[in-house]
Amino acid sequence: MRHIAITMGCPVGIGPEILLKFFTQTDGFPKYAPVILGDIGVLQRCASELKINAQFLSWHPGTPIKTGQIPVLELSHLDAHDLLWGQPTIATGKAMVSYIEKAVSLILDGTFSAMVTCPISKLSLNRAGYTFPGHTEMLAALTQSRNYVMMMAGSRLRVTLASIHCSLASVPDRLNQETLTALIQTTNTALHCDFGFSSPRIAVAALNPHAGESGLFGNEEEEIILPAIQKMQAVGIQVQGPFPPDTIFFKAAAGMYDAVICMYHDQGLIPFKLLHFKDGVNVTLGLPIVRTSVDHGTAYDIAGKGVADPASLTAAVDLAASIAVNRESVHNNPASQTLS
Repeated sequence: MRHIAITMGCPVGIGPEILLKFFTQTDGFPKYAPVILGDIGVLQRCASELKINAQFLSWHPGTPIKTGQIPVLELSHLDAHDLLWGQPTIATGKAMVSYIEKAVSLILDGTFSAMVTCPISKLSLNRAGYTFPGHTEMLAALTQSRNYVMMMAGSRLRVTLASIHCSLASVPDRLNQETLTALIQTTNTALHCDFGFSSPRIAVAALNPHAGESGLFGNEEEEIILPAIQKMQAVGIQVQGPFPPDTIFFKAAAGMYDAVICMYHDQGLIPFKLLHFKDGVNVTLGLPIVRTSVDHGTAYDIAGKGVADPASLTAAVDLAASIAVNRESVHNNPASQTLS
């Protein structure tokens, strides 16, 4: 059975709550064994306050897990009763980083097949002394990955992003043919190897309204985006565009495309969250490890109140298990591999 690491995220966010609900509301794990990397004391406090009946197991690699137990690899021992829900500290920031670092190391040594991350606070991350703008960039550094890609995945829509955490004003300067061709390649490989599409169909959204209207509203389409698409078409990738952003997401959600490549963060995440607000999954492509995540934040405003929804976490764990199986299948069958 595959073991999947689930990092607890920020200890004073909704991570502990959605983890407890995930474990206690899921009827067994026949295909994988999820293990929390976190803090038993924080989880126990959360369970007590929310009146969730939970049995915890202090887990180490090789420890058998009985039905009904919630296995936790203890990586921090915060004074849980002194913490305030929704109010992160330097200590909670360092703790949440320790969960991520340990998960990566245990995947690389073969202990875990994949990792799923609960939400972290970017501000808390920085206050704890880390300069990464988020999970994705930290994982890329930990795995020494350069061509990493953020994908948001749901049953109706998948989007990947040419730029992630940056100002809207800086997006045009970040676009170039080299990075777009790499993004198309990485997206295509992931759709094949991770999601099981034999012939992935990729659409590329334009940057400007009406796809630039032949240069009237901007020249990025003609000078950067279209040449990158044509280069990838020449090597056999089924990619089309650039399409006007106001129509392409409707077509993709209707099943015409398997993924849409977007030029900036909100261009892709607004339509995605309109369709998959509760069950969307954040997937980091281009890493040597499998990583999925909930597609929401720490939700400090509702932390500790018992109203957090674990649907995205459930979807993230299921997708991590599916990707791990698909990658193993491709690895064991080299003939099925596609262009990367």
